[in-house]
Amino acid sequence: MTTTSSSPTKSSEHGSRSLIVFFVLSFAIGWSALALLLLFAEPLEALFGPPSGTHPLFILAVYSPAIAALVVVGRRGGLADLRGYLRRLTLWRMPAGWWLFLVLGIPAGKYLSAAFNGTVTEFPFSPWYLVFGALLPVLLLGPVEEIGWRGYALPMLQRRFNPLVASLILGALWGLWHLPAFLLGGTMQSGWSFGAFMIGALAISVLMTPMFNAARGSILVAALFHFQLNGPAWPDGQPWENYVFAAGALVMVLLKREAFLSRDGAVTEVIGVSSDGDSPEAKKPAHQ
Repeated sequence: MTTTSSSPTKSSEHGSRSLIVFFVLSFAIGWSALALLLLFAEPLEALFGPPSGTHPLFILAVYSPAIAALVVVGRRGGLADLRGYLRRLTLWRMPAGWWLFLVLGIPAGKYLSAAFNGTVTEFPFSPWYLVFGALLPVLLLGPVEEIGWRGYALPMLQRRFNPLVASLILGALWGLWHLPAFLLGGTMQSGWSFGAFMIGALAISVLMTPMFNAARGSILVAALFHFQLNGPAWPDGQPWENYVFAAGALVMVLLKREAFLSRDGAVTEVIGVSSDGDSPEAKKPAHQ
């Protein structure tokens, strides 16, 4: 799964239009759902309770990037392409160092942030095994976004930009997409600084990209990264975690600047991989 030719073609132009459609749908669905929560707060709260991870409109908003990606992929290639696309949820192979970063690096950043913030507390679940009951809701919310953000948008952006620029573009749009949640009472974001959050969104987007490329476009790895960020067992590090991850992103770019500044090895296909590591798209005849 490597970069495509940078020369303009009808296919790449159509890809650009599809990417625009993806972003428009993501924002339209997500912002419309949260706008309803803002405009009709009292009647909707009477029906479904306050905004939370179980509120249907809140879930719709969170799922909007995934919905947009599935609509765009399905519209272009039907069920066959959708199956190939979702097959990327089964990709798990990547270098051990990246798995170590995923498992330990993110919690370390969370605890360091909380130490700066003065919010390191005892383990929030007692007895400890109650944490397992909190893991499933977290897994079924935020990580689903990655079916769209990293599953579709990042490979499409890497067709035209190097991984660093693609990461920053996606991070900016990803952060902006969260804006209505900062205006909605009852959400975590309502108590956060949007400016600091945007710094964190850019940083996290940069940190996730080389891991995503190393895992050959694995949506699973991106979802697990997102899951770790939202882990219910980690202490609250806002707003410091945004700055800690920004520092980590800067170090990552310096250490892996060649990978960030070159499109060689950047994942650009969205329809999955075969057992030999090549994408079905790459195997199609050139005239298709």
